Amino acid sequence: MKNFIAEFKAFAVRGNAIDLAVAVVIGGAFGKITTSLVNNIIMPLFGVVLGGIDFTDKVAKVGDATIAYGVFVQSILEFVIIAFAIFLVVKALTRLQKKEAEKPAPEAPKEPSEEVKLLREIRDSLRK
Repeated sequence: MKNFIAEFKAFAVRGNAIDLAVAVVIGGAFGKITTSLVNNIIMPLFGVVLGGIDFTDKVAKVGDATIAYGVFVQSILEFVIIAFAIFLVVKALTRLQKKEAEKPAPEAPKEPSEEVKLLREIRDSLRK
């Protein structure tokens, strides 16, 4: 049992596990923001553009069964919008990283000219 606990402790404090935990928390928060954006802003605008159509109310009757295809269409639209939003965020982050990578590295100090070297040698010999 002690070995199991020690292994779990080593796993839990490893950098990868902590990074994953942070990613899950941030992903959950981003998911809530994206869902709110889609449900409260984008989908109502889609409804206005498409003449007030609310996809969630669309159903089809097949015999005694009711097929709620509108909810499915709504889910597909939400997925496409969320995927597009994530694409835009990743594209912007990639662009920022590219700009950072393209920045020229600071120039290495130039080697002193022969005159400066000679003057330094003279100065150092006079100090002795």
